[in-house]
Amino acid sequence: MKLSATFRSAKIPRAFPPKSGKAAAAASASCSSGAPSEDVAKGKAAARWCVYLIASYRIPRTYVGVTTDFPRRLRQHNGELKGGAKASSAGRPWNLACLIEGFVNRSEACEFESKWKNISRKMARKRGEPSMTSLLQHRDMALSRVKTDLACSHLKITWNSS
Repeated sequence: MKLSATFRSAKIPRAFPPKSGKAAAAASASCSSGAPSEDVAKGKAAARWCVYLIASYRIPRTYVGVTTDFPRRLRQHNGELKGGAKASSAGRPWNLACLIEGFVNRSEACEFESKWKNISRKMARKRGEPSMTSLLQHRDMALSRVKTDLACSHLKITWNSS
């Protein structure tokens, strides 16, 4: 093996022998049985991903995001905690409009969020001055389209009435 002057060492991948017999059966059974993961066994709770829609109190604007801790995230958007998205700073204060829970992992939640934003952006809107009611109706119609495109039967969708 020839090494360049820049990289003096090389990591040679080790090949592990394939699992066989009882060890392989035990490993596959623990993965598919729904047993808690290593993080849960170590005392860490598994992250529960959710997608949220928040609406501004002051101006007719909405924001869609993904998080594992919505109360903390809302406080960030409202400027009470550090963090929050730059795009949401103009609409403070924000309140919850819709919360969608039950995503299997971050990837599924982010895919849902992206699809919802993309469909909302592409859908035709009524001309004129937007009201908060029309914005929420627009997001609801986009959400209906997302539900037809993706498998969403396992999700819990909660609209906030206030």
